[in-house]
Amino acid sequence: MAEFVLGIDTGGTYTDGVLLNQPTKEVVKTAKTLTTKHDLAAGILKVLDELLPDDPGKVKLVVISTTLATNAIAEKKGRPVSLFLLGYDRELVDQFNLETQFGTSSFHYFQGGHDLYANEQAPLDEKGIIERAQKLENQVDAFAISGYFSPFNASHEERAFQLVTDNTALPVVLGHQLSTRLDSIQRATTATLNASLLSILQAFIQAMRSSLHERAIQAPLMVVRGDGALVSAETARDRPVETVHSGPAASALGGKFLADLDKALVIDMGGTTTDIALIDEGQVRIREEGTTVGKYNTAVRAAHIHSLGLGGDSLIHFDLEDQLLIGPERVQPLSKLAQDHPAVLKDLERLANSQHQPFNPQQIEYWYLQREPTRSVSDPRADHVLEMLRLGPRSLPKILEELDVLHPLQFGGSALLKEEIIGRSSLTPTDLLHITGEFAPWNAEAARLAARLCAGYLHLDLEEFIHQVIQHMVKKIARETISYLTGQTLEPAPFFVEPDDLGLWLFEENYSKDDPYLGSRISLKMPLVGIGAPAEIFLPQVAELLHTEYISPPHFQVANAIGAAAGTGTILQEAWIIPQSRNLRTVGYYVQSGADRKRFRTLQDALEFAEETTRKQALKQAEAVGINNPDIKVQRLPDGAESYRIRARATGSLDPGLES
Repeated sequence: MAEFVLGIDTGGTYTDGVLLNQPTKEVVKTAKTLTTKHDLAAGILKVLDELLPDDPGKVKLVVISTTLATNAIAEKKGRPVSLFLLGYDRELVDQFNLETQFGTSSFHYFQGGHDLYANEQAPLDEKGIIERAQKLENQVDAFAISGYFSPFNASHEERAFQLVTDNTALPVVLGHQLSTRLDSIQRATTATLNASLLSILQAFIQAMRSSLHERAIQAPLMVVRGDGALVSAETARDRPVETVHSGPAASALGGKFLADLDKALVIDMGGTTTDIALIDEGQVRIREEGTTVGKYNTAVRAAHIHSLGLGGDSLIHFDLEDQLLIGPERVQPLSKLAQDHPAVLKDLERLANSQHQPFNPQQIEYWYLQREPTRSVSDPRADHVLEMLRLGPRSLPKILEELDVLHPLQFGGSALLKEEIIGRSSLTPTDLLHITGEFAPWNAEAARLAARLCAGYLHLDLEEFIHQVIQHMVKKIARETISYLTGQTLEPAPFFVEPDDLGLWLFEENYSKDDPYLGSRISLKMPLVGIGAPAEIFLPQVAELLHTEYISPPHFQVANAIGAAAGTGTILQEAWIIPQSRNLRTVGYYVQSGADRKRFRTLQDALEFAEETTRKQALKQAEAVGINNPDIKVQRLPDGAESYRIRARATGSLDPGLES
């Protein structure tokens, strides 16, 4: 009897699904629908209804991936969080401007923390923690706590956790539970981002569970982690920051699976982001030192993915010099808004026929009510905006005129957008594809009217405007690909300024071939695998620009869901070996494994104990989550003078008969 794995990827724009025959790895069915952010279950149910076999009991495993965490950070839409720093050096943080990495402007210092040898630096300021937590309870959605050297002694973090939970009703995230790295800033950032994502991932997991229950699916639920490994839904719910790059990691795995290549560049182009990943020796390249999301350096081990805010639903707008910009903000395409609200089309028709005033691109930006706020809105002007939008979308200039203000900041509009109470709609590349006919499920006339207005604003005809947008996107993806592979920045030169950078000159000559004397040819030494809904429209031109083969695998539109379904389970366990010094001499070695610390006289004894301990722990956890016959590899990673990080990795296929 056939048994199936169900793979689902929920992105910022689309929710994709695939039904995979578990024994044969054959793709049986695929599905794609719009992500319904205001009601995630609605989009998930729609995918399930297109995929489910006649007997739901044949589904033995459900694996999901998502870009919700990545998008929330990139779009600055995480929930408000306060960070408590125990034993951190305020002067050091100020001196190097490290507070910009924390991921929140609400961070507070308290006495406490430990040193390298797990000794208390100072008694914990319990009274201060209680008073500050109570004061902040109504201003934030969660707390993050990070103690100095907490991976070696977490007692102050755990005591602070108890104090905050006893005196507030908010969730609390502890740094040492997310990262055992000794970089205190990375650990604090990771804790803050995790706290800001808790409610987002919890809502997603709950929507998925309720949808599976409604369709009588009782299979275990797993989530793709940012490094491509599979973890339980419970783990992902409590550690959402580890799902950063979950969607892109699944996409890269899906591209490898479908193209059947051991070395390739995989580019996943979606509605919100374009994600670039490298497959080498059959594996997705990993960032061991911790991944970066936007401007934040985290301690999260994840696939080495380069995500740029560029996709089918990126905002087309202009800078102060009227130069074309695309993204990084994602908005709803005008063609979709007009399809759902016919009054928007009539508004655009009036605007296109108006001869009385010059066109301002802000006139085609519409705001609409995405969801009702969960708590009362304090600003009466913001409340008035919500009342207006309950009647239907309004253009931004009309909202400003109604309130008699000049900017959305004057009525708290940015906060409403950040919390996704209000959504934005404007012209996007997806709208332009409605005009060309390459993708046109919604109102093409609304797209045409808005695009003509923007083309006229730049003194271009419609065809040339569309060409410029497409070439702008192709060049940006190619430029970012080169930066990703080389680590070199290729920032475009400012308007009307000749590039004074050899790398940029070589790239521009590779594109334009304008120089009469010198030529440049940049070649990618591997195929480019394009996946994602808009891939075939944009990415073949990127491959041509990089002089490489373009591969469009079967089911490229839902490769992320396929990557989720075809993934493997992975368990990581780590321990540290730290030299013990006395009078500048090494007199022994500590092995730190979780909260346990043991001393050894020789380095060899410490190494052997750490390797055996991590191996046993990895095997035990692998068996607990249902990994069949795990392959266990132990690495000895130097981590400074006579210091080592010992890592045991257990990998294998998941048992589809595993009980949840």
